[in-house]
Amino acid sequence: MSTGTRLTITVDGATVTAVLRDSAATASLVSQLPLDLEFEDFGGQEKIARLPAPLMLDGLPSGAGAEPGTIGYYAPDQALVLYHETVGYYEGIIPLGTFDDVPAVRDAAPFTGTVSVAGPGPEGGAGAE
Repeated sequence: MSTGTRLTITVDGATVTAVLRDSAATASLVSQLPLDLEFEDFGGQEKIARLPAPLMLDGLPSGAGAEPGTIGYYAPDQALVLYHETVGYYEGIIPLGTFDDVPAVRDAAPFTGTVSVAGPGPEGGAGAE
C-alpha cells in the first residue's frame, strides 16, 4: 500500500506516475514543484535532470543502489534521476520512491519533462471518474 506523495512526470507526451516515500528529501523536492526539467540519458541506465535547488538529506543514508523504476536524487550533481536499469551502490544516490512506466523512460530520447504533484488518490474517495 503506497501512502507517499504521488507525482506525475511527462515523458515524451506520456504521463508517468511516481510515488515518493516520506523523507526530508522528498519534502524539499515537493516544495520546488511543479518544475520543467531537461532530462538526459546517463550511461544507458538512467535519465537525469538538474534541480534548481538542493534537497535536504537529513536522516538519509549517504549512498545506495537503485533498481529499475526508482526515482532518486544524485546529491553530487543536485539531480533528479529516473533509473531504468539496475545501478550498484554509489555515494550520493538517494532513493526517493518509485515510478510506474520503466519502458517509457528507458526508450525516451532526451526530453523536457514536467514534474508535478498528482491530484488526490483513491484513499479519500472513489478513484474512478
